[in-house]
Amino acid sequence: MYGLIGKFVAAPGKREELLSILLESTTAMPGCYAYIVARDTTDASSLWITEVWEDEASHRASLSLPEVRDAITRARPLIESFGEHHVIEPVGGHGLNAPGASQARG
Repeated sequence: MYGLIGKFVAAPGKREELLSILLESTTAMPGCYAYIVARDTTDASSLWITEVWEDEASHRASLSLPEVRDAITRARPLIESFGEHHVIEPVGGHGLNAPGASQARG
């Protein structure tokens, strides 16, 4: 599996609009097991995006989908900057229903 965790800093007063756009574009992305958008509780301008993909190729292919391209076009003017960005290797956990992922019990 392939994963990304990244921080978007919205332009002043634009976080909720950016959040809405990011959530709209997440419904039909082949190879995507999780796409989570979260508000930063310590910074009123920031959002964190956590993604889990079948592989890096699935992520790259998603960037060509018309819905994703449209979301990028609409979101770009609302983003003041990008913060931290990490490529990760997800291995499993509660809620991750990807083939081959280990599932936490609890």
